[in-house]
Amino acid sequence: MAKKGKTHINPTKKIFVLDTSVILYDHDAINNFHEHDVAIPIQVLEELDHFKSGNDTRNFEARSFIRLIDQTSKQQLISDWVQLKTESAGKFRVILNDQPLKIDAEEIFGKSKTDHKILNAALSLKEEYVNKKVVLVSKDICLRLKAKALDLHAEDYETGKIKNVDELYAGKTELSNFPESIIDEVKKNKCIDAENISLSAKEGNHFYVLKNKRKVANVFYNYALKTLSAVSTDAIFKIKPKNIEQACAIHALLDPNIKLVSIQGNAGTGKTLLALASALEQRREFRQIYITRPIVSLSNKDIGFLPGDAKSKTDPFMAPIWDNLRFIKDQFSGDEKMTAKIDELITTEKIAIAPLAFIRGRTLTKIFFIIDEAQNLTPHEVKTIISRAGEHTKIVFTGDIYQIDTPYLDSESNGLSYLIENAKNHPLYAHITLQKGERSELANLANALL
Repeated sequence: MAKKGKTHINPTKKIFVLDTSVILYDHDAINNFHEHDVAIPIQVLEELDHFKSGNDTRNFEARSFIRLIDQTSKQQLISDWVQLKTESAGKFRVILNDQPLKIDAEEIFGKSKTDHKILNAALSLKEEYVNKKVVLVSKDICLRLKAKALDLHAEDYETGKIKNVDELYAGKTELSNFPESIIDEVKKNKCIDAENISLSAKEGNHFYVLKNKRKVANVFYNYALKTLSAVSTDAIFKIKPKNIEQACAIHALLDPNIKLVSIQGNAGTGKTLLALASALEQRREFRQIYITRPIVSLSNKDIGFLPGDAKSKTDPFMAPIWDNLRFIKDQFSGDEKMTAKIDELITTEKIAIAPLAFIRGRTLTKIFFIIDEAQNLTPHEVKTIISRAGEHTKIVFTGDIYQIDTPYLDSESNGLSYLIENAKNHPLYAHITLQKGERSELANLANALL
């Protein structure tokens, strides 16, 4: 039983209790609470044991956390408080099956779920250290609500989250009353020196709409070269941009100096189609076009439960990519030579479409790599993918940060938002947010009204 009033650790510190979802999101989470102490219930270790095998990101996180705890504890018992990293950091402990004296979550919510045992572990700490604030940290909203119902403080894991997603970098700025002479010069010469031109932001690559009365120039500022170049509205691979944001996206996708591109926007704004058309336009410049997306099942069963071989299992999840490729082929319906060429690219795997797990451990050299639905990735997964890039590789992330299918991610904590916020000033990176849906008027009605 817990001993009430025990306060042998510093009462000015908080105790954060982490559940399994936090560890699977960030295996280094225990080191991100500064001077505060961190605890995990023994049930979390049991759940991590089930995740330790496999090639998925959560398997990697589970294995990394288990190794981290082993290294941290050394010869010490982790049922006692163990010092983390440095003396200025807090301490770590595993909570055993200690039942709280006052409130029993299993009696209230039922004995069948591990989550309720985790709640009891946190409640036992709250009773053991009466002068300290005990906080349950979880990516699971329902678990946080249950904790609050039991008068237990609960919060989301904040590390890596974007604080104000509504003000997330959009990649484009409109400047009014811009000097007419510069607008005329960039239209005439297509690319001009911008060293002495006053712009609202010069910290990274950025798109501008320059206006002066009726004169307009759509330009791209290259931070490394200090140039302004005109954004073309010409078609690529018979796909013509339907608005200025799409034209900006194509410009970034075709620019050989930009190695990392992200395109964010609602469904139907053309993100995947533009990325795929740009890849095909540059097919001779790359050894392979690789297109992937995270597999997120809408049921509790994963692809292992589907019949057939690996291709048969993953094809339903890759269907939107095949739809876009089919649409591009339709643009060449009268050109048998080109449609045959596209088919050949697929059969020879010059264009390869496969789930994200298939690229783990590979070095991507001279690859045009498109990651669709990137909002369903964690920040760690995005970092892992980019770190695979070899020489002459271009990586493109597309997605909608408000359409997330992965449990424990939201518009603030997903990998696409994390990338946009943290890479926006890098000279190898460009981003554009697509605002207008171009799929159909009916699709626009759904986005606007429903």
